[in-house]
Amino acid sequence: MSHPFSASRRLLLAAALVAPLIAAPALADEPVKLKFTLDWRFEGPSAPFLLAKSKGYFAAAGLDVTIDAGNGSAGAVTRVATGAYEMGFADFNALVEYDAKTPGSKIQAVYMVYNATPAAVFTLKKSGVSKPADLAGKTLAAPIFDAGRKAWPAFAKSNGLAVDAVKWQSVDPAIRETLLARGDVDGITGFYFTSLLNLEARGVKPADIVALRYPDFGVELYGNAIIASPKLIAEKPKAIEAFLRAFNKALKETIAKPDAAIPAVKERDPLIDLALETRRLKLALDTSVVTAEVKQNGLGAVTADRLKRSIAETAEAYALPKVPTAAELFNPAFLPARADRSL
Repeated sequence: MSHPFSASRRLLLAAALVAPLIAAPALADEPVKLKFTLDWRFEGPSAPFLLAKSKGYFAAAGLDVTIDAGNGSAGAVTRVATGAYEMGFADFNALVEYDAKTPGSKIQAVYMVYNATPAAVFTLKKSGVSKPADLAGKTLAAPIFDAGRKAWPAFAKSNGLAVDAVKWQSVDPAIRETLLARGDVDGITGFYFTSLLNLEARGVKPADIVALRYPDFGVELYGNAIIASPKLIAEKPKAIEAFLRAFNKALKETIAKPDAAIPAVKERDPLIDLALETRRLKLALDTSVVTAEVKQNGLGAVTADRLKRSIAETAEAYALPKVPTAAELFNPAFLPARADRSL
């Protein structure tokens, strides 16, 4: 004889088993895992990326983002090209070069972070250099892959100098500023917010440093951008949109309060000098991120005509085999709404 409650128990058991199945579609999907590579070490300029991670903005957007340090823009592009990383932060001109030499790579920049190239020539006042024309006949030191060195032909052309007006000494990045501080070379090229602070750290007084920033002397090159792999673009476009929304939020917070963003960098590298990296971040923001063009068009975007000229300028300076089109290299489709990018 059946127990009088067995039927109801069976119904309750069935309901208990079915309930999770009914509720499952309402639950959030598993976070999308993304590997992101920086162009360099964990320093001040990496703050907005690390802030978005630290404050949970990526997680809130449904992403599980891993952020790794890099060893240069060319390396960051290669990491994304090989599929080792889905996204990265790299000099846009390194992407132009890679695309021209690797047809069909289909890697695209999706958010222009540095609206102006940070490249600059540094000399000391005692060298007598105060303007580009004074560089003729001088010896400049830089790694062979340095962005400023590679873009030198564009700087020279914009200022009436022959490409071979200077002699180059190839050096390791670690000793570049030391050579100039000791007077072993006449000048160096490097990122403005990196070499300036490195020279000061080597005992050079700020008043003795001459910095010729490329954007101040006619060079229209864009700087670093967030790049994405073709596989991610094709298969998970919503993940790119989510990443950029989270990053854009963190970048605006970083611009508003740089001092509050730097602790996120120290979380990743406890050995950094907070004051030094805060200053580096502020220099990067003031000279490369918050430009007149950005104030007009919003963060992350580009101006079509300038982008075209910039790519042509890079192709000529780097002696590339072809000039990639703007549409091949920059994809604005994933950018947050204009209102969210406005300063």
